[in-house]
Amino acid sequence: MKHMPSKPKLKPKTKSKAVKSKAVKPKAVKSEAVKSKTKPKPKTKSNAAASKKGKRATANAKPKPKLLAGGNPQIAKGDGDAPVQAFIAAMPGWKHDLGRRLDALVARTVPGVQKAVKWNSPFYGIEGQGWFLNFHCFTKYVKLAFFRGTSLRPLPPGESTHQEVRYLDIHEHDKLDEKRFVSWIKQASKLPGWVP
Repeated sequence: MKHMPSKPKLKPKTKSKAVKSKAVKPKAVKSEAVKSKTKPKPKTKSNAAASKKGKRATANAKPKPKLLAGGNPQIAKGDGDAPVQAFIAAMPGWKHDLGRRLDALVARTVPGVQKAVKWNSPFYGIEGQGWFLNFHCFTKYVKLAFFRGTSLRPLPPGESTHQEVRYLDIHEHDKLDEKRFVSWIKQASKLPGWVP
């Protein structure tokens, strides 16, 4: 018997039908406001005005200056009264009132005094003559530096490693001798100042 090759099986022909895709509509999602059981308050004129005022106050509010070690405010360097007033406004606690008092005494005693904030301290001087005074906050006191302090009479009490500088430390409950302080300011403002 002869072996006959088997016929290849043919696949039956089928007609391909294009599958129509149906667009699936997404289910409606309820908003959070609808899901929530609490109803938002209706805006009244007074609520809307308060809301706008609060937003404006927040937008115009300046961030509080950072306080460095000892509570000394970190204020950007600048010339003039504005940076000095920003420094004084940022002085913490009882030091704030002392700073205002010192600044007022210097301004009253030396009309036209030059002011600046340098190295996170207010400086006071005479134009073309240099700086004669500055102050700095520490944890328990405010330190005033007279740059030509060794020439003042009576001599300010605090010694310095700098040859001509003398200090006056003012603690919270110390009584400031305004008459003596004003005398030192007058003397210091007439001497050649410190020029960095």
